[in-house]
Amino acid sequence: MLDKVGATLGKWEQTGITGKLYEQIRGKYDMAINQYNEACAEYNRQLNAYNAGLQQYQNAVARLDQGSQAYRSNADNLAQASKQIAEKQNELGKAVSQAGKQVADGVTQLIQGQRDIDKAETEYQSKLAEFNAQKPEAERKISEAERQITLAEEKIDNLTVPAYSVSGRREGLTSQGYCVYMVIEGIVAKLADIFPIFLYFVAALVTFSTMGRMVDEERTNSGTLKALGCGNADVMLKFTVYGFAASTLGTCIGVLAGHTLLPLIVAHAYSAGFTMPDIMLKFHPWITMAAFALAWISAVVPAWLAASKELREKPASLLLPKPPAKGSKILLEHFPPLWNRLNFTHKVTARNIFRYKTRMFMTIFGVCGAVSLLTAGLAVQSSIGQIGNRQFEELIHYDLIVAEESDTNSAQREEIATTLKGKTVQSSTAVRYEELSKTAGKENDKQSITLLSTDDAYNFNEYLTLRDRKTHQPQILVNNGAVISERLAEMLNVSVGDTFTVNDENGAQRTIKVAGISEMYIGHFIFMNAQCYEHVFGDQYSTNAYMVGLKDHSNANTERQGAKFMKLAAVRGVVQNTTQKNMVSTIVGSLNQIMEVLILVAVLMAVVILYDLTNLNVSERIRELSTIKVLGFHTSETTMYIYRETILLSLLGILAGYGFGEWLHRYIITEVPPDEVMFDPAISWIALAAPAIVVAVVLAVLGWIVYRQLETVDMLEALKSVE
Repeated sequence: MLDKVGATLGKWEQTGITGKLYEQIRGKYDMAINQYNEACAEYNRQLNAYNAGLQQYQNAVARLDQGSQAYRSNADNLAQASKQIAEKQNELGKAVSQAGKQVADGVTQLIQGQRDIDKAETEYQSKLAEFNAQKPEAERKISEAERQITLAEEKIDNLTVPAYSVSGRREGLTSQGYCVYMVIEGIVAKLADIFPIFLYFVAALVTFSTMGRMVDEERTNSGTLKALGCGNADVMLKFTVYGFAASTLGTCIGVLAGHTLLPLIVAHAYSAGFTMPDIMLKFHPWITMAAFALAWISAVVPAWLAASKELREKPASLLLPKPPAKGSKILLEHFPPLWNRLNFTHKVTARNIFRYKTRMFMTIFGVCGAVSLLTAGLAVQSSIGQIGNRQFEELIHYDLIVAEESDTNSAQREEIATTLKGKTVQSSTAVRYEELSKTAGKENDKQSITLLSTDDAYNFNEYLTLRDRKTHQPQILVNNGAVISERLAEMLNVSVGDTFTVNDENGAQRTIKVAGISEMYIGHFIFMNAQCYEHVFGDQYSTNAYMVGLKDHSNANTERQGAKFMKLAAVRGVVQNTTQKNMVSTIVGSLNQIMEVLILVAVLMAVVILYDLTNLNVSERIRELSTIKVLGFHTSETTMYIYRETILLSLLGILAGYGFGEWLHRYIITEVPPDEVMFDPAISWIALAAPAIVVAVVLAVLGWIVYRQLETVDMLEALKSVE
């Protein structure tokens, strides 16, 4: 049996397909062989003992006689040896039988085991290939995780205690849109406090002169009515009803336009920079009542006063034309050296100017009002139109300020450095950047102040130009003081040599001395060197931000690069100039539209006033002008005889308008802009030249109209009007 099993194992081994089962069967087979060999060896030992006992037995038989005791002893030993041999033979038989059974079972398991081995081997090779494929990525992730753990531990070591602040609606990150909206609302509100009063005053002058002229033209009719028996009240009712009807109709049109057209214009100015719901038009009863009251005062009262004064005369006097105003000695005649140098026409012009004092003041005031509105409107447009270009082209040369997190590690700083060396970045420099605050301004808001400190003043000038606005003298960063923006100095009412306090990011107060004031139009800035920073803040100077200049300065690229920097883990925030540019663009666009309306009104006012006064002057003095023509004056000479007065009075009105317009411009640029924006206070030459040109053009056109009117006048008919 063992031989068959051994033969089977030999064939199995020759196939080369061995495994754990084979080793188990082989082990049991070898154990059985060893037991068999041990049993054979024991059998041989016992056989040898038997043979020795038999020999002894034989010797004992031979010496039987020597003693029965020895014989019995040997017989017992022989029986015991035979018993042991029999037991060993039984054990050997059992071992051989068990080994055969195990070999049979092993053969059956061999086939199934081989199948399992093949399946396991295939799965093993698949898992091994998968392991080898994923091993590099797993090792990389483990290495990256270990690096991240190291960086996180470094960031934890650099963590600082956070500072908290409470911001109102006009403060904080989301306050810009609200503040800009309130700025434009303030512009409209402040302009509404000035121009309606001013325009009503000028309109009252025009209405006063027009109603007075109407009463004078109806002088003969008034005398006729009185001669027919009508009372003064009946005659005055004619003028008051006319003034009341005309002013009421005009006010109705004005109220309708004021409740619809002008609000839509203002709403359009607002919507240029905001997303707003449609405007809700509402009726304002108190404003409407005030408008009607002022209109009736301007139209009815002058007519009533002029008519009551005229109706004091007798009907016979009223049937005659109104006598010309009496002349008197004027002020210039008290200065003989000047008066004697004037020719005849100039002396007549001077006397006529003072002879008609009401018309003189109306002309001066009317032209002054138109010129002042034109000057203020154009000056404001000039003041606000260039602040964006001056701020971001002449003064600020960087495009971004990239601020670092306070807990950055070396790897994150290296990431920022790599980005700053990219193709889109032209240059950069490290600075100390902080956001300070100060409660001040018109609304007592918490003002945001940008602090920029550097330890390299030479390269600092490549990114910022610090200069005096008037003299353009450079402002130098010194160790014992800071350079602040002009708008901040105005808001805090400080000058060079003064000190002021601000709150740092942790809320602690810091005292800063003003060493210079720099031209800046948008935002509040404080500039200082490293030594001044250490003196003010009592801390060692270190950089925490970068001023970045881009190769492409467009707004789209600036916003794109700002978003790219914001993706970096070490970047706390990015300050973009595009935000301030958009804010200024919104304010400038809205204010420009309002100024355009103001300029249009001013031009129309100049035309109406000059036309009305010129027409009134010609109609009242038609007999005088006819007399001049009869005496041999040419039409051009006759025109200049009367029109020279208008020109001189207009010149006086222009000069007065420049003064009042400058005051109005100063008021607008001081009161209208927000706390963080400064308009250029300088008045451009266009604001001075354009009003004079407009008035000159209007005078030229009206002069041509007067020339044509005097050229065709019927002199005899005019001279017979008394009869």
